[in-house]
Amino acid sequence: MDRARSPRSRAGARRWQIGAVAGAAVVLVGAGLGVASAGEAGKTGSAAPTVACPQVSLGVAVPAPQRAEIERNLELLNTQIAEANKRIIDTAGQGGDQFIQNAILGPLQSRRFATIERMETAIARNAARPDLGAEKLSVCTLAEDGGGAAQPTASFSTAPSDAPPTTAPPTTAPPTTAPTATTPPAGSEAADTPVAANGQLEVCGVNLCNEAGDAVQLRGMSSHGLQFFPDCVNPGSLAAIRNDWNADFIRLSMYAQEGGLETDPEGFTAKVNGLVDEASALGLYVIVDFHVLTPGDPNQNLDLAKRFFADVTAAHADKTNVIYEIANEPNGVSWDGIKSYAEQVIPVIRKNAPDSVVLVGTRGFSSLGLTDGADETEILADPVRASNIMYTFHFYAASHGADRRTVVARAAKKLPLFVSEFGTQTFTGDGGNDFTSTDAWLDLLKANKIGYAMWSLSDGRETNSAFVQGTCAGTSFEDTGVLTESGRYIRSRILTGTGSPS
Repeated sequence: MDRARSPRSRAGARRWQIGAVAGAAVVLVGAGLGVASAGEAGKTGSAAPTVACPQVSLGVAVPAPQRAEIERNLELLNTQIAEANKRIIDTAGQGGDQFIQNAILGPLQSRRFATIERMETAIARNAARPDLGAEKLSVCTLAEDGGGAAQPTASFSTAPSDAPPTTAPPTTAPPTTAPTATTPPAGSEAADTPVAANGQLEVCGVNLCNEAGDAVQLRGMSSHGLQFFPDCVNPGSLAAIRNDWNADFIRLSMYAQEGGLETDPEGFTAKVNGLVDEASALGLYVIVDFHVLTPGDPNQNLDLAKRFFADVTAAHADKTNVIYEIANEPNGVSWDGIKSYAEQVIPVIRKNAPDSVVLVGTRGFSSLGLTDGADETEILADPVRASNIMYTFHFYAASHGADRRTVVARAAKKLPLFVSEFGTQTFTGDGGNDFTSTDAWLDLLKANKIGYAMWSLSDGRETNSAFVQGTCAGTSFEDTGVLTESGRYIRSRILTGTGSPS
């Protein structure tokens, strides 16, 4: 089903200024190192490392109609560097050797590259598309002494039209204060939220029920791999799916391999914990997904899973909104092997989260065994020995049709099911969208009150991405203008009960 994607090699964090040219265009001039002032570091009492990005000195003609847009993006570059420096200070002492690279420099790289790409695109609307050198200058490092010149503030100068572009000296400005990880965007208070409405969830019979004992259907989104799209789950995108879509939850997909958790357990666990806090501040439910895909036998990751869930449940032991998915898509392994794994991991979760719902992956890429020629009867004959659990089923609508819907309809009468991942395309996550099949699937899930998450809250090139490319580097996530065809469909489906790609 979902397949690993290559991370985008993104981001040169650079400072630019704008000089006027003949009233019709302006020249973009880079200045200074991408290093924030030492004042922020001084708050900690010691010189914390700060972000340093390659120096830029370029002149590019900018059409007059695009001046305001270019200036907004320049200010965004300022903000991104300031936020990265603040996060270095706020997370001091967290994670392993690769924490800053994975949790701070990597996301900064992606944001900066996408911002400069947007600037190139903006200029190209009224002129030849420039090459601002984003790839060449994409990698930012650290200035370990905590010092360095502050970035100059983007501005329009009054240079005469025949003056050559010049590099402006850096100016000193007070550091920008970035919002903390748990601060929701303005206007997103969590008083009337999914969690406020339903409270602690539990499995009752074959349904998921709220604290009043009423069966509920949760509808939400899955992230892509957090190592592949590190910027797409943030307070802005979470507020958008809650406020603009009426979604109930976010699924956080933490790949065990493929550049994920095993490469930096402490750093990636800290990233997951931060995202759980951000979603919780907005009153959303959260599924913490231990994303097993390759290798498919979850027992090969047993120790890593135990450590991960022990750490995450300890961090959120006081929360009532977290659901734990212990194995995304087991494959190449028997039901006995999956069951053995589940019965070793669930007690680890129960130590800190005795009342949380746990989702258990099923055989054949969470197909209830259908991909392997089995079905739900093997689970019914030998269920996992644990309470308050549900079994996962995944489908991709262009590949999986009426025959599998028949099995799910039958299994739903006897097993508590949760569709923790589905797509409107083929199981590859790409190709054309099949909305007719998707409608049939989601109608079935609605009739049986089976929760679902669509793959994925990302801005990649594949059709499964809900956001258009470049969205995650910005700050606007609401309405349909930032959504792909599949994104518009799922937003409409959650809002109105009828999916519409328009």
